[in-house]
Amino acid sequence: MRSCHPVEVVRAAEAPLLASLPEGTLMRRAAYGLARIVATELRERTGGLVGRRVSLLVGSGDNGGDALWAGAFLRRRGVDVTALLLEPDRAHPAGVRALRRAGGRVVPATRDHLGDPDLVLDGIVGISGRGPLRPLAADLVEAISAPIVAVDTPSGVDPDTGAIDGPAVTAAVTVTFGAYKPVHALAPASCGRVELVDIGLVLPEARLVAAEPAEIGAIWPVPGADDDKYSQGVVGIRAGSARYPGAGVLCTGAAVAATSGMVRYIGSGAPEVLARFPEVVTSASVAETGRVQAWVVGPGAGTDDVACATLRDILATDLPVLVDADGLTLVAREPGLVQGRSAPTLLTPHAGEFARLTGRRPEPDRAAAVRALAADWGVHVLLKGRATLVARPDGYVFVNDAGGSWASTAGAGDVLAGIIGSLLSSGMPVDLAAAAGARAHALAANLAAHGSTSPAAAPVSASGILSHIGDAIRLLRTHIAGS
Repeated sequence: MRSCHPVEVVRAAEAPLLASLPEGTLMRRAAYGLARIVATELRERTGGLVGRRVSLLVGSGDNGGDALWAGAFLRRRGVDVTALLLEPDRAHPAGVRALRRAGGRVVPATRDHLGDPDLVLDGIVGISGRGPLRPLAADLVEAISAPIVAVDTPSGVDPDTGAIDGPAVTAAVTVTFGAYKPVHALAPASCGRVELVDIGLVLPEARLVAAEPAEIGAIWPVPGADDDKYSQGVVGIRAGSARYPGAGVLCTGAAVAATSGMVRYIGSGAPEVLARFPEVVTSASVAETGRVQAWVVGPGAGTDDVACATLRDILATDLPVLVDADGLTLVAREPGLVQGRSAPTLLTPHAGEFARLTGRRPEPDRAAAVRALAADWGVHVLLKGRATLVARPDGYVFVNDAGGSWASTAGAGDVLAGIIGSLLSSGMPVDLAAAAGARAHALAANLAAHGSTSPAAAPVSASGILSHIGDAIRLLRTHIAGS
């Protein structure tokens, strides 16, 4: 797992090192790692180091000091380094001296001094910074056309929430020190690729984590020698209606593709479902469905009295239940349907549905918002987005970066619900099923977008995502051998 620690925890872990090491040691340790990664980036982008141009945007704090020391290390390797000081009187004095001794230039921060660098280091503000870039910094960042390497976190992006409320840096690479911070998982589009430099911190267990592909592949259920269709999990699906028949097809099809057990379906869309997936077993009601190990209810299922009665029947069981889409609308009207339910319950809202459930949107602190809903209602919550969050009632949160927004298309949520429902029926814990399902769903969307014959990406449909679920699972499982 990639563990992400809030700023206050990182600061507390740094304190004993700062007290025990000679002054400046920790900064130079971080800066050396930063310079090493920047050098690699330069080689990959330009083919070399000598004579390549790097500009440093230097603020007044230790983050600027990190950038200055890294610039000194780079200059000694032949890189042409210019530091643009946003507040010259408050720049880190030891860092400025080190860069000058190495032969680097130190100038006031102006557009004229920015030049035409091959790479820019963002050392404007660090993990203590909050709020958008100030006007001078924002003007400089706007003028940059070269790739930006953010020092620790992208300036202007909140390090604990990933929120952006004005001008901010969008980095190609972020080099972080000692620990991943929440921003690295919650604002992936701002951070780019994230590289970690180990500076010797001792950290407690994290409450915000991102699963690696090999970890998801390792827990994906595959049939054993003694398994049969029942032991692998039977999921019940209540989805689709006369108005939205496709929801039943997409949700059921995703469940079929995700595991090797059995899928049972109830709803008005049985003919359409069977036309696409003849292996599905259909019935007229919950009572007639037969044995299942988990339920998915809500996608396109309607919000009338009949839909509400069916939701009640399903929630009255002692089985894990995933509630999505129309089911969430019904729950928003009557939260008591799920609050305090003893069996595992997973709610899967997007931001608008989250607002209907709670009376407020989850931004700007999405992690805090999803934790609060999970704790207050005693349920698991999956909040959709490019960075999908899965919160347990105890406050532990999984993050999945989709790597893009290809899954932002009608019906994609129905596919996600079916994948997760099938994993729930296999006996997988709710948080892991939701995290694994989100990962496979995002990967299937990316595979559908990029195809296999062209490097260019193209928009996809929910049906396209559905058709790539098997490919996504195989790819996740191939990571096991190389982990």
